[in-house]
Amino acid sequence: MAGESGSREQWGSRAGFILAAIGSAVGLGNMWRFSYLTNEGGGAAFLVLYLLLVAAVGVPVMLAELVIGRGSGRSPIGALAHYGGDRWRPLGALFLASGFLILSYYSVIAGWTLRYAVSALGGFSADSGAYFEQVATGPASVAWHLLFMTLTVGIVVGGVNRGIERVSIVLMPLLFVIICGIAVYAATLPGAGSGYAFYLDIHLEKVFDWQVLNHAAGQAFFSLSLGMGAMLTYASYLSEDENLPNESVIIAAADFAVAFVAGLAVFPLLFALGLQHEVGASSLGALFITLPTAFHEMGGAGRVVGLLFFVALAVGALTSAISLLEVVVSTAIDQLGWSRSRAAIVLGAACALLGIPSALDLGVLGFMDQLAGTLFLVFGGLMLSIFVGWVMPDPVAEARQGAEGVPWFFAWRWLLRSVVPVLLLVVLWQSLRALFG
Repeated sequence: MAGESGSREQWGSRAGFILAAIGSAVGLGNMWRFSYLTNEGGGAAFLVLYLLLVAAVGVPVMLAELVIGRGSGRSPIGALAHYGGDRWRPLGALFLASGFLILSYYSVIAGWTLRYAVSALGGFSADSGAYFEQVATGPASVAWHLLFMTLTVGIVVGGVNRGIERVSIVLMPLLFVIICGIAVYAATLPGAGSGYAFYLDIHLEKVFDWQVLNHAAGQAFFSLSLGMGAMLTYASYLSEDENLPNESVIIAAADFAVAFVAGLAVFPLLFALGLQHEVGASSLGALFITLPTAFHEMGGAGRVVGLLFFVALAVGALTSAISLLEVVVSTAIDQLGWSRSRAAIVLGAACALLGIPSALDLGVLGFMDQLAGTLFLVFGGLMLSIFVGWVMPDPVAEARQGAEGVPWFFAWRWLLRSVVPVLLLVVLWQSLRALFG
């Protein structure tokens, strides 16, 4: 099905779409949270569970978003109404709210990465904890948050082809090169072997631990940027001849590769400097305190490695933020008839204002993350799987466009009808317990 208008923007190339979609998926969570969960979840045991859940949950839900977006040629609210009628518009509105709220506090954290990258030029502080307290909240945090939002808005104003695609084609290869380069350097350090063992130690009993399963399912879902309409919106700019099953697998594989290689860089660095005992929590403090401590102790080399690391973090944050803003901008264009410039500037400014409380109080940031970054995303993904599995008329026919001969379409819809809802219900229940104690 074509979109509502023949004038709708299109990606300039298949590579541009894939790199932009990978950029949406790859973010701050890939650089630290995945490594921490792998270690806590039994090393290789967690990796096996994670990969199985990416196949069983992540790729099916991603393909569902791509199919709805390309088939309708519309942003989330219009896309769901196109296939399910007006009663499904609220799910599109939930996607919108999720992306908008997540971007408001995600931009605050991204602002920290910019500040750390600039600080690396002069060397990292000897007291990383005190420095983080200065960075995390207050007027300076607000200023860096606003700067990051300004960068994001500027790119989205440029449009799909001249803005998002051009930036993604440059930044995503740069991110891959930086992460791989740091990993290669880390492998040369004394103690690197102990870091690999810590990261990839095998505890097979963890495979049967429900908490590890829940973490693996959550990471598989959140890491792929699902449940907020980003992939749906990006797919609405695709032509009918794109092979969506192949694209979904490529995006998921690239997202995993960045996260895995980041772990190969982080843990050898920490062990080489005897900081392995500082890895005690998956909090932002571990990312912004422990690692800068390591870079400080490395001297001159630490400045270079630290600068590259935080540049990579900022790149991943920027490409993710672009996709979040594009969801609401695309909706304003489709539903309200706004120009792209007006939508990006007005909605970007509103999001920046909403993020100021998170820049002033870490408690607000944490609550927003639990609410939007956990509950909204999981519930949105759950309803999306039900929609495509049970409500949408013949989604397989749309998925076959440009992908004839794919043997697993039957399994795809079966997973959406059975396995995916059950697993997401478990994650949703655990998230509710965490939020409400």
